[in-house]
Amino acid sequence: MWIKICANTNLEDAQMAAELGADALGFVFAPSARQVTVAQVAAITPHLPTAIEKIGVFHSQDADEIALAVREAGLTGVQLHGGVNAALTARLGEMLGEMLGEMLGEQLGDGVEIIQTVHWVVGFVGSGVEGVQSQLAGLGGRVLVDSKVGAATGGTGVTFDWDAARGVFATSGLKMIVAGGLRPENVAEAVAQLKPWGVDVASGVEARPGKKDPGKVADFIRNARGI
Repeated sequence: MWIKICANTNLEDAQMAAELGADALGFVFAPSARQVTVAQVAAITPHLPTAIEKIGVFHSQDADEIALAVREAGLTGVQLHGGVNAALTARLGEMLGEMLGEMLGEQLGDGVEIIQTVHWVVGFVGSGVEGVQSQLAGLGGRVLVDSKVGAATGGTGVTFDWDAARGVFATSGLKMIVAGGLRPENVAEAVAQLKPWGVDVASGVEARPGKKDPGKVADFIRNARGI
C-alpha cells in the first residue's frame, strides 16, 4: 500500500513521516492554511531520504511555474489539483522530461511522477460517481480522488461515498489513490472497501493545522497496511 503524508510544513514532520514508513511526502503550493513556498521546501528536501517521493501539490495551470518549482524545490512528483487539463499534463510531461535529461536525472531517479486529482462532489446523490467517471476519461497512471465540498476542492476533512465509489475504483484500470477525510480510525475501512493503489492524508494526522502528530502518523501507516 502506497502511503502519502501530505501538507508537510517543516523538516521535523517530514523526517518523522519518512522514518515511520511513508512512501511519499506532500508539500502544498496551492492556496491552503498549510501552503508552503518553494524556498521553504528547498530547505527541507535535501535532508530527506533519496528513495522517498517528494510531491508538490499545485493548483496552478502554468506549466512553466510548476516546472520551475520542481527544479528549485527538489521535487520528484507533481500533483495537479486545479482540475483535469490534458494540455497542461502533456506540456508538463515534456518539460519535466527535458529537465531530467539536462541536469536532474541523477537527483530525481527514473522521472517525475504526475498525479492527477479528480474531485468527488459530496452532498449530491449520484453526482459523485458521474463526475469522477467523466474526469477519469483519457487519464493514465496515478489518479487521486478527493472530496469536493462546496467551493473547497481539498483539505476538507470530509470523506466521499466509498460504497458508491467501489465500482469506479474497481474498473478504472488506474493507480487509484483515495484521499479526503482519512484518519487512523477509518483508513483500514477505506482500504477494505475501495482496494486502492494508495492512500493520502493531511489533516487527519495533525496535532494542529500545519503540525503533524507522530502517534497519528504511526497509527495511520500501520492501519493502512494492516499491520
